[in-house]
Amino acid sequence: MELITVNKDLCIHCGICAEVCPPKALAMGENGPEAIVPQACNGCGHCVAVCPHMAIDSSRAPLANQSDLLEFPVINENTAQQFLRSRRSIRCYKDTAIPRGQLLKLVEIARFAPTASNKQGVSYIIVEDKKIIQRATEITIEWMEEELKKETPSHWSFPYHVRNYREKGVDTILRNHAPLILATAQKSFSNGRENTIFSLAYLELFATALGLGSCWAGLFEMCIFANHYPLIELFKIPEDKVITGAVMVGYPKYKFKRLVDRNPLDVAFL
Repeated sequence: MELITVNKDLCIHCGICAEVCPPKALAMGENGPEAIVPQACNGCGHCVAVCPHMAIDSSRAPLANQSDLLEFPVINENTAQQFLRSRRSIRCYKDTAIPRGQLLKLVEIARFAPTASNKQGVSYIIVEDKKIIQRATEITIEWMEEELKKETPSHWSFPYHVRNYREKGVDTILRNHAPLILATAQKSFSNGRENTIFSLAYLELFATALGLGSCWAGLFEMCIFANHYPLIELFKIPEDKVITGAVMVGYPKYKFKRLVDRNPLDVAFL
């Protein structure tokens, strides 16, 4: 199958599709756009999405799978700023189950995040079983305790988390809360972590639109990224895959009333 097909009755030879093509797989010929290096195409869909006359189609990013963008920008500057600044890391959740339909909306939007060379390559595991969450916390604490026996532990905060868990029964790892959303990628995929960061950032921002809060499970990630086998085994991760990120989600127990400030802007122009 040809990479692109062009409706010659609609094409006006404007050349926009070739100009926006990231790998320059397309170029303008006498009869309109042509795939001059089809093997370079990464399937991003730019050419199809940008055409003002719906004159081009692509086998790797079909026109039929694209939706009309009626207005750009979609939201105004003030709304966008309020939206972005209102997102906070949520660590206190209501003990209320999230419908699976809402969870699927989160990972569905995550797959639309930008990725290196449009490689995508991120898949997800949604952990709803609280017993698995509790066991994951226990395993992480045990790993921290082993780390504390070393001359230089991995992180200064480990004594604090171990003491909270062992002496007070307080889970500061996964907050004794489900669900936990795990991102995974092939071990051989060099951009797995980077693509995951983009994807889970999309997920976190979209969560607020669903009335949900979220927080990166950074301490859990430390244990996973140390290749601690008991934790990998708990989630039945295939041998050819690795966990590349983890985010807690839930209904916030409290509402934040103000937008918090940050350090002053540090910027330079060259």
